Amino acid sequence: MQIKAITGNPAKIRTGALIVPHYEGEKSPSSDAALLDKALGGLISRIVREGDVKGKSGEITVVHTTKDVLAGRIVIVGMGRKRAVTLDKIRANVGAACRYISGKDVTTLAVAVRDGGIKGASDTDIIQTVTEGVILGLYSFNKYKTKKEQDATEVSRVKIMGKNSAGMNAAIERGKIIAEAVNWTRDLVNEPANNMTPTILAEAAISQAEKSGMGIEVFDKDKIAELGMGGLMGVSQGSQQPPKFIIMTYKGTNSDKIDIALVGKGITFDSGGISIKPSENMADMKGDMAGAASVLGTLVAIAKLKPSINVTAICPATENLPSGTALKPGDVITALNGKTMEILNTDAEGRLILADALSYAVNLGAKKIIDVATLTGACQIALGNICTGAFGNNQPFMNNVLDAGEQAGEYVWQMPMFPEYEELIKSTVADIKNTGGRYGGAITAAKFLEEFVGRTPWVHLDIAGTSDTDKDKGYNARGATGIPVRTLITLIQNMSRRTK
Repeated sequence: MQIKAITGNPAKIRTGALIVPHYEGEKSPSSDAALLDKALGGLISRIVREGDVKGKSGEITVVHTTKDVLAGRIVIVGMGRKRAVTLDKIRANVGAACRYISGKDVTTLAVAVRDGGIKGASDTDIIQTVTEGVILGLYSFNKYKTKKEQDATEVSRVKIMGKNSAGMNAAIERGKIIAEAVNWTRDLVNEPANNMTPTILAEAAISQAEKSGMGIEVFDKDKIAELGMGGLMGVSQGSQQPPKFIIMTYKGTNSDKIDIALVGKGITFDSGGISIKPSENMADMKGDMAGAASVLGTLVAIAKLKPSINVTAICPATENLPSGTALKPGDVITALNGKTMEILNTDAEGRLILADALSYAVNLGAKKIIDVATLTGACQIALGNICTGAFGNNQPFMNNVLDAGEQAGEYVWQMPMFPEYEELIKSTVADIKNTGGRYGGAITAAKFLEEFVGRTPWVHLDIAGTSDTDKDKGYNARGATGIPVRTLITLIQNMSRRTK
């Protein structure tokens, strides 16, 4: 997709469709919409007065134009009340408008949202946000559909209007890099499990690393066993697909230190193992590798944005299946750091493979660690599909993650980690057990992971509720969301700026 920055009068833009905002409570169009209204002889003002356009967030109205406006259609998108508009609302509403118009025989479009009026946001911030909204909103995953919709067309050229040319192209490039990394992450998660095995996930990581000059290393089953990764070996033993341990490295400084390690859960299909899940919705368990996909996707973007910081992504990858060789309830296995783990439920497998990966990150000497995982249904019950749950052992680092989520427009909510929860995962036959029972399940899972990070500042992000969506909403199409790629990118960029 070609995206170009332009300035000038929106009425003079030759394009298939032109997206402009309208704000709730305004009795007449403003800014770019006002210029179009004048060229259309007051048409937009009239439909606003008559109540056909109210400006509520996400409302979309299409107006066919006259010869005085070169765009074929005007797409008026509601932004809500102007004082409540945020960058993420711009991103979401532009994305929704792009997805709506993409099925209307439109191959070119333009976006004029130059009057965002957001305190602290520059013109280039808005242009970057609009770029992200366009690319994320136009995303679809239909590679396996042999019969495409007859009216489906692909938008190939986009023009984004700015107030002046300074910094516009750089802002568009930043937005493209970030949004395309999110979409690459979405693609990985949306793939069916037969086409996204641990080996295929590793191959995707290798391909991206080679394109961008990052370091890449993939451990096979023999190496994993040799290192003593009992969690990953244990979970994988029920599957015919061999496990992989993926290490992708970005170096933005001359130092050999790892400023932050991103650890992602890579269960490419989760049946629950011997503790098998109900068949209803089990197909969705192809997305249990969303944590791995998101940390890899983050490095894909970071390699292009080139912040002055060293980042390593670590992804243990395997299937979790039942068989005659599968891990059994009651088994005891040993993690990379030597801790023994009693298995009470084989469907609590993500924490077992993360135990090895977190231990490995500590052994590498990472200064900070974030792990990302679709870890518990309990977190989804607690927070729904709105917030990612955050758990950690270091409040200043946690604050940095929460701030990054707010900047990125991806909601992150801190959960408690009181030491009393540790009692719930104590085992009578091993050091710890892999489930603390029904109550506080997201917290006890996080307390389990905490056993493997030592004193390293660490945050665990449970994306069980936010990694996918069952309906189109804003810039998210049904399926994988790519959360929390933008949060992680923002965090890493913030860390890089603080170290300069």
